[in-house]
Amino acid sequence: MPKDIAQTSEMELPKHVAIIMDGNGRWANARGLPRTLGHKAGAEALKRTVRAAGEIGIQYLTLFGFSCENWSRPEFEVKELMRLLRLYLRAETAELAKNNICLKVIGEREQLDADIVRLIENAEEISKDNDGIVLMIAINYGGRQDIVNSVHKLLQSGELDAGMSKDNLSQAIESRLMTGGAPEPDLLIRTSGEQRISNFLLWQCAYSELYFTETFWPDFGREPLEKALAAYQNRERRFGGLAPKVHQV
Repeated sequence: MPKDIAQTSEMELPKHVAIIMDGNGRWANARGLPRTLGHKAGAEALKRTVRAAGEIGIQYLTLFGFSCENWSRPEFEVKELMRLLRLYLRAETAELAKNNICLKVIGEREQLDADIVRLIENAEEISKDNDGIVLMIAINYGGRQDIVNSVHKLLQSGELDAGMSKDNLSQAIESRLMTGGAPEPDLLIRTSGEQRISNFLLWQCAYSELYFTETFWPDFGREPLEKALAAYQNRERRFGGLAPKVHQV
């Protein structure tokens, strides 16, 4: 039987949880609502989930907000997502300090409007010294692009050469990923029933436990998060070996 998350110790919690927030549009369609209202409800789910993760004791939470491929969506939908991003950054920046959250935004910023970039930089600056949960939001992010960019940085620095050992090369690439400094996700959650990782944290999730739930993202919050954590706690992580490793903290 799955453990009750309330009865487990912090030692058994994943240190880093990543979530692909999926299903806003289908949530809205099921209710006969415009897709834009699904995204609005999804923004509320984001706030609930961040609050719950912090209260439970998760140290790092990474959320897939907008992928490089999402630009191909209808223009009105992209504009609505950007509008909600602006609203979130304006409304929640003060809450970051209040709740001791350190915000980091990963992804390519060149395609974002200048005012959004300024809001991101302001929120990151204001929250950088907070030592509570680290919240990373992926905006205009792609896992393949992340790896390519990391290798490109190595090329530009002149550090990449044929004599570099594979271990050193791996460490050099990893240190230049957009998540550099954060531990690899222990648990990757995807909502809405889809069972793929959609170009999200490809390098970082090499050994992550995967958890798929039918719950649409707008319905996500503390209870579905606890259910995912309980499933994680009942798995044995081997990292390619024979003997399970103890959950790292």
